[in-house]
Parts: sequence; C-alpha cells; structure tokens
Amino acid sequence: MTQDDRVAYWFELANYDLQTAKVMLEGKRYLYVGFMCHQVIEKALKGHYVHKSKEQPPHTHNLSVLAQKSSIYSILNEAQKDLLDALGPLNVEARYPTAKDSLLKSLTKEKCKSIIEETEALYSWIKTKS
Repeated sequence: MTQDDRVAYWFELANYDLQTAKVMLEGKRYLYVGFMCHQVIEKALKGHYVHKSKEQPPHTHNLSVLAQKSSIYSILNEAQKDLLDALGPLNVEARYPTAKDSLLKSLTKEKCKSIIEETEALYSWIKTKS
C-alpha cells in the first residue's frame, strides 16, 4: 500500500461514516449521529496525520490530541475547535451511555442536523489540507 493509498483509506472510511451519520439522522438514532460524526473527524485527522508524518496514526480517540499530533490544531478556528470539544463526549457516551436519557434530550433532530453540517464542513476542510 502506498502512502497515498494509506491516506485515501482513512478519508474513505471517514466519508462512509459521514454517510452513516446521515442515515442515523433519518432513522432518528440521534445518539449514533454524534458517535458517527466523531468517527468522521477522528478518521479524517488520522488521514491527515498519515499524510503529514508518513507514519501510522496514534491509537487515541481524543480529537484534540489527534489534531495536535497531526499539526493541524494550530490552524483550526475557534468554531472548529469547539466542534472537536463537542464531539468528544459523544464518542464515549454512545459506546457507554451512563446518562443516555439526558444526552438524548439534548440531541434533537435540529441539533443533529447542525452537528452533521459542521462535521461535513470540517471533514472537507481537513481533506483539503491533506
């Protein structure tokens, strides 16, 4: 597998997860919209990391850590950083829902649409940097 293939691999996975998030929205599975959006950005950041470092990405789900290690964090705007912070808990809570009811109340259809739009914009932006 070439370097370009490894980078493309991560972005293809991210795109697949983005499409899955949209399906989850239509199916009203709002908890999983957030989880899938986290996955989109995690995989895009890992693709960017591979592009920049030519190494395997670190084994972490922490989006801010991935952004810092891939040298993209410093050029993110505040809204992009806020999205990283907002998506972080959605990864954990979707996997291990300790406060599922309160989280579900906060994840309305409108909120999830917004999360997907912001995720798609950040995903596209990261891709242009890779």
